[in-house]
This record gives sequence, C-alpha cells and structure tokens, in this order.
Amino acid sequence: MEKFQITDQGYKKFKAEIENLKNVERPNIIKQIAAARELGDLKENAEYHTAKDRQGFIEAQIADFEEKLSRVEIVDVAKIVSDKILFGATVKLEDLDSGKKITYKIVSEFEANIDDGLISSGSPVARALLGKKVNDEVEVITPGGIINYEILEVAFV
Repeated sequence: MEKFQITDQGYKKFKAEIENLKNVERPNIIKQIAAARELGDLKENAEYHTAKDRQGFIEAQIADFEEKLSRVEIVDVAKIVSDKILFGATVKLEDLDSGKKITYKIVSEFEANIDDGLISSGSPVARALLGKKVNDEVEVITPGGIINYEILEVAFV
C-alpha cells in the first residue's frame, strides 16, 4: 500500500471529518430512513429511496476515508529543516510578469484550498516548486498558460 503525506493539521481535520460522518451524518440518515419507512409503501417512497442512496454514499465515504487514513504519513512541518522546498513548505513567490507576490503552502490533496493558499503537492505549481530553493526561477505550466515565478522565501511553519 502506498503511503501519502499529510500535515498534522490536515490529519486532525481528516479525522474530524470521519468522526462527523460516523457520529452525525450516519445517525441522521438512519433517522431519515426510519421516518421515510413510516410513510408507507417503500416501492414508491421517494424520501426512502433518497435517504437510502444518501446512506450508501455516506458509508462509501467512511470506508474510503478510513482506508486512506490507514495509509497516511503525518509530517510535522515544524521539525523540517531544509533550504529546499519540500512537502509542507510555505513558499513566497513573485510572478515575474506581473510582479504580484503570492504565498502558498504545499499540502496533501485533502488539505488543499486555494482560497487559503493551500495547494496540493500534486498541483502544477507544487510540482514545479518541489526541490527548488530561494532565488530559483520556475516555469509553471497551468491550464491558463505559463507562469514564471521567482522563489522569494521558503519556511516550514
């Protein structure tokens, strides 16, 4: 089984999501199924079928998350000492065309949220950055075109 990296914060969020599915979503859907059963004929009971479909989705999600959880490698980013960009690095970049500065943290796909500056280690930007150092220039091929960045800062926080 292939392991995948996740930050400590990401692991906590991932665990909380599983707990929410098990302790909130699962019991709620069981109640909805019971309420729908009381409506009568199950063959033409849209509420029942919708709830059963939702239950299947929740159970599949729980199984998928638990399987992934068994393969995580938790990375304590604060303990990393490197001048190279690695998983967990917070990187400040300058777009060489526009002069715009942007900061990203390289995280797992489960933690990625571009609005918060969290990018997946598998994203085009992260793949271009991994292994690079401060003052390096990188070319990132994105669906929107080619972007050239200079790496201004690298930190592990």
